[in-house]
Amino acid sequence: MQPLFTRRRLCAALAGAAFGLPAWAATAAGQKAALVIGNASYRVGVLKNPVNDAQAVAATLRTLGFDVMQRENTTLVELIESFRRFSTATQQAQVRVVFYAGHGVQLKGRNYLLPVDTEIRAEDEVPAKSADLTEFLERLGAIKQGLNVVILDACRNNPFSGGEIVGPDGRRLKFRGATPSGLAPVEAPLGSMIAFSTAPNGIALDNPKEKNSLYTKHLLEHLSSPGLPVELLFKRVRLAVAKETGHVQVPWESSSLTGDFCFRTGAGGGCSGR
Repeated sequence: MQPLFTRRRLCAALAGAAFGLPAWAATAAGQKAALVIGNASYRVGVLKNPVNDAQAVAATLRTLGFDVMQRENTTLVELIESFRRFSTATQQAQVRVVFYAGHGVQLKGRNYLLPVDTEIRAEDEVPAKSADLTEFLERLGAIKQGLNVVILDACRNNPFSGGEIVGPDGRRLKFRGATPSGLAPVEAPLGSMIAFSTAPNGIALDNPKEKNSLYTKHLLEHLSSPGLPVELLFKRVRLAVAKETGHVQVPWESSSLTGDFCFRTGAGGGCSGR
């Protein structure tokens, strides 16, 4: 498995800890931990919903007993450091949930999440100027304790797919290369589920007329349902989003979970399956 950070990126992330990044205490065994990130204020491709999405998901998870690390509009240093701290500090947690809303791109079969300060002008700059989702998932998958649920509302319109980008000063710049739309398919590591807001290579719709994205709106409707197994929860979200968009957007999951899990247990203390 490749290391999560190159030496240069690790040094930058550690240096960022001195500039107000939140502390994250070690998570005790048996605890439920969540990392929630919403990126919206991009220099290229501003989005409306992600910060609202992150705030709503974080609030809901807290009511469900999760210890939540919440970040908004993260820079590259902050995004990498958040992933590092979470994967390091939650080794003994029984449940780890990661929610990310914002821009994501794929390149050569790998997926990358974009920080708000990104200024990528060529596809060969993507790995150095974004967070490698594939490496983060590998790191989570290497944790033997507990299970992982990773939720990615990250397939909005690709700001680089058209071959032209708009710089911070409004000038139109030629983007060298053409990254495909959406995210590449991912095989979930053992003990993990990865939920995507749309199918591989597809685009998720931002929702400017409402506070939350279409995907997160329906996720929030079911997240607190008592006794609802996580597989059935995401099936209901998929059906609702597909219906509302006329099957233009169809959420997708990859799962290698080996046990039962529901965000809120039922009356009997477990998952009812209904």
